[in-house]
Amino acid sequence: MLFSKKVLTIFLLVVVIAALTYFLVIKKGANASAEESNSESPETTEKKPADSPLQVKVAPAIRGDLIMKLKSPGEAVTNLQVEMKAEVSGIINKIHVQESQHVKKGDLLLELDDREKKLNFEQYEATRLQRLSELLLEKRFDSAAQDSEAGNLQSSQKAVADYQKASELFQKGLISQEEFEKVTKQLEVSQIESGELKDKIMEATKGLTQAEVNVKKARLELEKTKIRAPFSGIITDIQVAPQENVSAGASLFTLVNIDRIQVNAKVLESEVGKMRVGREVDLKFSAYPDRVFKGQVKAISPIVDPEDKTCNVIIGVQNPDEELKPGMHAEVEIAAEIFPDRLLVPQDAVLTRGGRKLVFAAQDGLAKWIYINIGLENEDYAEVIPLDDGTIGVEPGMELLIDGHFTIAHDARVRVVK
Repeated sequence: MLFSKKVLTIFLLVVVIAALTYFLVIKKGANASAEESNSESPETTEKKPADSPLQVKVAPAIRGDLIMKLKSPGEAVTNLQVEMKAEVSGIINKIHVQESQHVKKGDLLLELDDREKKLNFEQYEATRLQRLSELLLEKRFDSAAQDSEAGNLQSSQKAVADYQKASELFQKGLISQEEFEKVTKQLEVSQIESGELKDKIMEATKGLTQAEVNVKKARLELEKTKIRAPFSGIITDIQVAPQENVSAGASLFTLVNIDRIQVNAKVLESEVGKMRVGREVDLKFSAYPDRVFKGQVKAISPIVDPEDKTCNVIIGVQNPDEELKPGMHAEVEIAAEIFPDRLLVPQDAVLTRGGRKLVFAAQDGLAKWIYINIGLENEDYAEVIPLDDGTIGVEPGMELLIDGHFTIAHDARVRVVK
């Protein structure tokens, strides 16, 4: 029994020693691992996020004109658009153009059958030659006395002088219409008596005058069988086909020029006084949402619409690539007021902290905050004016943070990215 107790005591003692040994070994190993981890070189240890510079974008402060703009809806139109019509009747012989084809001024667009018009012209020309021949024969055998004509020449010269004087008085409103007509008739009678109008009278008597008029009319009718472009442009809305018989006044097609577009915008009556011809205009079209087209104020209507109290402003826009089409809707921004030579900072750079305006400047890799006073401003820029102590703090060319700076602190490390 005593032996058993002794054995049991020894066994318990061994267990306790083993437990103490195991605990000491494990603890020492853990401490050694921690020390080894802490003894790693700085080159292999990652930097804390707080030590990395913040990525920011910048834009410069500038000195320039602050432009206050007015916004208005507008519509693109063209003042070079004409509906081409037939001036004479006839059968279409040939159409030289297609839909959306570009043409130049003077290009032949369409031809009508001109055979009948040619016959009319030749007939009237023959009649004219006949009348001319008859007149020349009569002149050759005419033996009218020249003395009578010479005797009336002096009277005719006086009548011319009277007519010139009367014409000047009539233009100044010093004589009546009746008095002027009386002097005019006296001049005509005097010229007939002197023989100055002899040739014209003989031509009219022999029918030569009317024959020449008929020839001119026939020539004009013949020329009208060929339709030519009155200006350079694009053909659209063709409404006829070859061999179609058209009457005078029938629509053929439309010719439009869109090299230069006009935008009609409406400005409120209260803002018309700020409009000036020649001012720059920015235009945005829904077809090109990411682009801004430049225009210029060409005219301001002298009339205010009594219904909506707006005034029409006409804007000219160059359109060499023909991207803009008549009928397109435009958002118009017109330079209404211009304040020259102002110190300007981007609106994206301006922050408000503690009720005060400030900007951050990137200097030597650090963000420096600068308190500012704001004067006039538009959507893009704010004018910087002196603080109460007379200082400004911002200089032209200074790089100001415009992105990534909303929660930044003074002297924070920054890295500028584009």
